[in-house]
Amino acid sequence: MSGERGAEDREELRGRIAELLDEAGVRGQRKLVTQLVDTSIGLGRDGTSRANLKLSSAALTEMRSAFRIFAAHEGTPKVTIFGSARILAGDPLWEQAEAVAQGLAALGWMLVTGAGPGIMEAAARGAGPDRSLGVSIRLPFEEKPNDMISQDGNHVAMKYFFTRKLMLVKESSGFVCLPGGFGTLDETFELLTLQQTGKAVPTPIVLLDRPGGTFWRGFEAFVREQLADYGMVSPGDLDRVLITDSVEAAVAEIAGFWSNYDSLRWVPDRAGTDAGDPRARVETEPDPSEAGGAPASPARLASAAVPPGQTMLSGQNAPTAPAVQYDRLVLRLRRAPEEAQLDELNARFAHMLAKGRIELADAFPEELADRDRTELPRVTLVPEPRAIGSLHLLIRALNALVAD
Repeated sequence: MSGERGAEDREELRGRIAELLDEAGVRGQRKLVTQLVDTSIGLGRDGTSRANLKLSSAALTEMRSAFRIFAAHEGTPKVTIFGSARILAGDPLWEQAEAVAQGLAALGWMLVTGAGPGIMEAAARGAGPDRSLGVSIRLPFEEKPNDMISQDGNHVAMKYFFTRKLMLVKESSGFVCLPGGFGTLDETFELLTLQQTGKAVPTPIVLLDRPGGTFWRGFEAFVREQLADYGMVSPGDLDRVLITDSVEAAVAEIAGFWSNYDSLRWVPDRAGTDAGDPRARVETEPDPSEAGGAPASPARLASAAVPPGQTMLSGQNAPTAPAVQYDRLVLRLRRAPEEAQLDELNARFAHMLAKGRIELADAFPEELADRDRTELPRVTLVPEPRAIGSLHLLIRALNALVAD
């Protein structure tokens, strides 16, 4: 049969996949596992080239290996440290990396690095082997990870930069970037892009320099004078980043970001809807992979954090079903604001709101269905899509409530 397989053939194929999953003992997340198998079969049916099949297979295999390593440390907050591989022991930047890693490890954080030499080794030494995870890249001139990362169970080697960068970013609740070359700048710009576009949940980013250093101040000048002044980025795009040469300030920035703020989730805005409105539909099957949990594991927010203006189909096998608009933002906290504080937040962040106010709320049906941080107080708002960049400032204001 040419073209797409008919509905009956497709249903038969899904049945055979289900039998295969039964035989393999796959019990959880069967919809998604079925999609993975179905997509793999689709690659074969499409006549995908050998090179592209090798790339797809290797990337998925690498991600599986990394997922298993990180899963063993779920529940422990992680911070990724980026920086040059060419820095030697005794350099002020080495000492800064070692000290900031040591400070964060003392607060219970795990350190994630690229497992190479230089800044990466310094950070791993500061944290110690029990609090270090490494995601290395296989290069002809870097044959093995540094000694602090080489033990089994805390290191994975990648062939592709894109899978490595994914794992260096997706599991972490904070980032410290020290000076470096093209690779470090690539990673730094990736972080800034993800935060600017709302494609990643808000996390603290610190650009840490040597005492008295000008590397990141020069970077800031370039962004403001060559990018912002020409309208290529917004003037406030660096407001969510701390530039400092103080280890103490860097540690406080990472840990303090989570002092009151816990996590976020997007849910349908039901104002003015009734039970027949597609926005009122709720997936009732609990799915732990869709639960929020920052700072312990912000990656679990990925499927729950649908940015405003995007949609999620209400049924996997119903592509013609009405789409659910996920445009109400829920911020889970450790301490709820008082009424006077809430009024101050509304006055200060009115520019963020598409409608209504920032207000206290109980757990939403989607959160209850997933048992997703339901015990925490929360505030909710419907933000303007282009105001998401101000979310960092709102989170910092909510964190300031703890200090008041």
